[in-house]
Amino acid sequence: MERRMPEPRHIVIIGGGVIGTTTAYYLTRHPTFNTAIHHITLLEATSIAAAASGKAGGLLGLWAYPTCLVPLSYRLHAELAAEHGGAEKWGYRQLGCGQIAATVGKDKTTNSPTKTRKKSNPGLTKPENGQAVLQANDQIEWQKLPKQDEKASSLLHESVLPADLDWINSSLVHEYAEMGLPGFTETAQVHPYQFTTSMAALARKGGTEMHVNAKVTQIGLNKSETAVSYVQYVDRVTGKTRTIEGVTDVVVAAGPWTGRLWPSTKVEGLRAHSVVFAADVSPYAVFTDIALPGDWVPAHRAARGERRRRHRGNVDPEMYARPGSEVYACGEPDASVPLPETADLVECDEAQCDDLVAYIGAVSPVLGAATVAAKQACYLPRHVRFGRETAPLVGPTSVARLWIAAGHTCWGIQNGPATGKLVSELIFDGRATSADIAELDPRRYKV
Repeated sequence: MERRMPEPRHIVIIGGGVIGTTTAYYLTRHPTFNTAIHHITLLEATSIAAAASGKAGGLLGLWAYPTCLVPLSYRLHAELAAEHGGAEKWGYRQLGCGQIAATVGKDKTTNSPTKTRKKSNPGLTKPENGQAVLQANDQIEWQKLPKQDEKASSLLHESVLPADLDWINSSLVHEYAEMGLPGFTETAQVHPYQFTTSMAALARKGGTEMHVNAKVTQIGLNKSETAVSYVQYVDRVTGKTRTIEGVTDVVVAAGPWTGRLWPSTKVEGLRAHSVVFAADVSPYAVFTDIALPGDWVPAHRAARGERRRRHRGNVDPEMYARPGSEVYACGEPDASVPLPETADLVECDEAQCDDLVAYIGAVSPVLGAATVAAKQACYLPRHVRFGRETAPLVGPTSVARLWIAAGHTCWGIQNGPATGKLVSELIFDGRATSADIAELDPRRYKV
């Protein structure tokens, strides 16, 4: 393939999450990258992996979406782990993955299966006012994370609970659906914080200049407003405003804050809570569909004199065993608190975390007895058009050399390497060569 003649570039990446750090990494690894004429600066408003990239589940799956990114990114994860010792440095490994349907009775057992709730279309249903709908008894329906699309759900098939999945109470489970069709069986994982910070360290070693506590306030254009020209940011330590002049390229990889920096992207944030248990269990990622008795109340709510739990009907927490004797679990998203200015100002609703712990403890005695090592919240970056969540934005905009790489929802860790590599190709080669990502082009939406 013919390559264009190298030209001086000053590339500014906005965002120190998995998309920003992998973009920096692949830029420094591009065959035409030359430190004599190419300068890469990464600006992060707080610290590396401070937002969702440090608090995500880290699940990788060939059954993820969008399909234009997934195969490439899944392969790149394996290559990165092999080259840089990912198994030791960021917990890369393959693991089993499936979904249980369980019924918790008053006596904690069930002899006859109850009807499993019909699964809704993936992607979060968002009422007009953005809030979960309250029922007459002040309980709400559990909102599913948009982790699986219809294609992924179709890969599930019935099977018995694996013998080594011994941290789930098998007497409560009446269905276990294991991922498995030829070509789409693989599931792996990384520890997201360790992976993202490792990518940052490798990018820095490759020549990227990084500034943390650097909150970008303006992407400046040239006089004709046709191309990027400078980037302005506030040093949050000194309070001083600084300007980077002579910028040739800007990559906006600011996660849910992307829409604040460039509103036409319509990338916004949706809060989600998670907990981390200290427990050494077999390597499985478990999706759930848990039916609870109508009068079942979590112990922490009962202790406060509450007679009802927060949710009516079934609940669907997700659990991912990790190396290092820990289990990550995530709950439902909620739109009750707007996106704050920076990641260090994210509020964690401890009651939601306690509900999550209680629901999981109802089907896993091992986790029910485990120490909760962390309760946390982050905002998923969602690309929303006409009230619907849609595919991420990866590519050029109507402004010359302004690039967008954001809106990956639950799959930012999974799709980070492919996004970073493709952005590096767009910048240095003028086109994406490793995958066809025309469907993700921001210009389709007049960005």
